[in-house]
Amino acid sequence: MKLNRPVRSAINYFTGKRISTSSLQFRLTLELVALSIVGLGSVAFWAGWLMEQNLVAAHKQTLEYIAMHFPEQVAFYSETGSIETGLERTINKVSTPGLVVWVKSPDGRLLAQSPNISSPSLEIGNVDSLPEVPQQPEVVHFGDRYVVLCGNPITVHGKPLGKVYFSQDITEDQQKLNAGLRRLLLVSLLTIVILVVAISQRIRKAMQPLEQMSQVASAISADDLADNLNRAKLQLHRAPDEILGLAQAFNEMLFRLSGSWEQQRQFVGNVSHELRTPLTVVVGYLQSLLRRSTNLSAYQQQALETATAETERTIRMLQDLLDLARADSGNLHFRLNPIMLNTLVAEVAAMSQKVSNRQVNVLANDEDVVTCADQDRLQQVLINLVDNAIKYSGMEQAVELILEKTERCAMIHISDRGIGIPLTHQNRIFERFYRVDESMTRSRDGTGLGLAIAKSLIEGMDGRITLRSKPGEGTIFTITLPLWKPPL
Repeated sequence: MKLNRPVRSAINYFTGKRISTSSLQFRLTLELVALSIVGLGSVAFWAGWLMEQNLVAAHKQTLEYIAMHFPEQVAFYSETGSIETGLERTINKVSTPGLVVWVKSPDGRLLAQSPNISSPSLEIGNVDSLPEVPQQPEVVHFGDRYVVLCGNPITVHGKPLGKVYFSQDITEDQQKLNAGLRRLLLVSLLTIVILVVAISQRIRKAMQPLEQMSQVASAISADDLADNLNRAKLQLHRAPDEILGLAQAFNEMLFRLSGSWEQQRQFVGNVSHELRTPLTVVVGYLQSLLRRSTNLSAYQQQALETATAETERTIRMLQDLLDLARADSGNLHFRLNPIMLNTLVAEVAAMSQKVSNRQVNVLANDEDVVTCADQDRLQQVLINLVDNAIKYSGMEQAVELILEKTERCAMIHISDRGIGIPLTHQNRIFERFYRVDESMTRSRDGTGLGLAIAKSLIEGMDGRITLRSKPGEGTIFTITLPLWKPPL
């Protein structure tokens, strides 16, 4: 990805957004920018090459024309004088500031030369250093100079005189051409930068409906499907037909999911309600049988106790499911009243310590902490969390209830020094029936609904519950509730 890094940096800079190299936006932008670079580069290269060819071709044609008619002019001027006079007059006529001409005899003697050759050794010496002088005009480099050069035998009145050389200095024209090519390159680079910005912005704008779909999909919760489906639906008005079709299919999928979720809630609530009554009757008969049985064997006694325990556990699970179904449907009502958390936390700690014979400490200052909540529901949550802390920590390890107060809220920390919860499981610990699948927790009792119910109850009282945990060091559950503000 080293070749893509400058382009990616440019796209990130101009769009103001970090783009992943695997995103569709980056790939489309990179491909279009690459095509633009290839296209503009090809046009610039072709234009520069064509300009250079035209420049050289013009000088070549001029030099070729002069070389073609040079013998005729020498013959014409020689009619009124000697051959040397004809050569000098012809050379003086065709010579220009950039064009020099000289003639050498077959034995290498210089017969005539242009008057504008200031240093014959430099001009003629450079040509003499060449292994071969082209007969047709060609561009030859002498250091930093560009020269169109050719040399042809000359014959006048059927008598060979030697060889005539033509040298056209095009350095100034070549430098102007190079400056024009540099300007063309600069304009091409600026055009490419503008294209990068325009293409990335256009593609980003075209991708906004897809980004909106991604945001809506990631933000949808079960509550949105159940209570406010219109908030979860995509509302796209200005989008291509393909994306509008995808959005419509997405909304239809949400509608089907909402219907399935509603049916599931109703099914769970109905089943929990219908099964709880017969199971209550069953557990009543089992308990009565256990109390009145005197002639049962040890195996029969154990079987009845197991059946009673499992039936009671099933009833508790059905009650939990019924509470969750009521919470999902909004039928779980709360009696919100001012509660002195100092007293409630102390009562829960004392009750849990008495039942479990474990050390449960309360850490709080003397300041009163009052919140507005349902006392029975909050007590249920605290007992559940303290019970979990006791279950998943050693017998010698104490559980701590820490009460804190800030300007706007009250916080209750339930802390233990137990086995902890791995990071991969912490995001799912509040899901229903979810349990950490480890050998150290498989033997624990429970339905897997306690934390889900605790989360629903706390959120129903306008609070929130979070956790911090590290394997081998313990877990801290934190309940945050708003402080009670007395009416003015």
